[in-house]
Amino acid sequence: MSVPPATVERTSGDPLIVHVSDIHGYLTDARSALLAVGDSGQYPDLVRADESDRLHWADNDYVLVVNGDVIDRGPANEECLEMVWRLQEEAPPGRVRYQLGNHELAILLPSFVRWPGAYSTGLDAADRREFLRRASEGAVTAAFEGYQYRYSHAGQNEPFDVTMVNDVVRNAASELLAVDGDDRTVQKRLERRHGRVFALGSDGGRGPDAGLCWLDFTHLDPSAPPQIVGHTKRVDPVRNGNVVCGNIIRMNHRSAGGEGVLIESADSLEVVRRKPDGSVSVSSV
Repeated sequence: MSVPPATVERTSGDPLIVHVSDIHGYLTDARSALLAVGDSGQYPDLVRADESDRLHWADNDYVLVVNGDVIDRGPANEECLEMVWRLQEEAPPGRVRYQLGNHELAILLPSFVRWPGAYSTGLDAADRREFLRRASEGAVTAAFEGYQYRYSHAGQNEPFDVTMVNDVVRNAASELLAVDGDDRTVQKRLERRHGRVFALGSDGGRGPDAGLCWLDFTHLDPSAPPQIVGHTKRVDPVRNGNVVCGNIIRMNHRSAGGEGVLIESADSLEVVRRKPDGSVSVSSV
């Protein structure tokens, strides 16, 4: 499967921007959340399911931001990754954004986490290199500029340049690919050099000094630049001043309904969610 051209930081026109994050290998929940857009009756289809329940891009005017942590925890890691790659292949370049979460960062920098049995840290050398190759060619990025909000997995309290942090991911993946054999020294250098993106932060990760992949939502100030993030699990979307957390799949995984997406237009932000009876609600955030 070929990798689409390096994606741009802002998409031309005025597409609706759909945010989903922290799928974590829960394929059924992810499918339900993405299909809820069209099932709402208020929005055109984002994706369509084929006879095998595989999702395909529906050729409508959207940007889909898959805001990190597609993998680990759930039982269908490879299937979730394959879904993202397939949608990225089928959509026009730049319309499906796969952004780096801390669990994808564990593929780039596995020596910085201790996650026995995790999919991310258990990839064999060939599969890890394939992920690095995709990241080096722009199929995995760090941030995206929306209408009113900037998207990244965990956010930051200070403004950051979208192009710069996306270049960090591409260049870091390229540096790691260039190493023949043990790349732990390069991993350490990259983490030190690009803490704004990669730093785990204090207290073993998620602290107030953590980077774009790791900062806990509780450390985002209400007056921070407007952002939409995932990372910190919530039952419902949470707004704290200028920042919104849309990580609502994992906390609703064991109950009927609750999974959903955020949709940003030029002048609104709404949440589209599956109800316990399978119907869909749409409300402002």
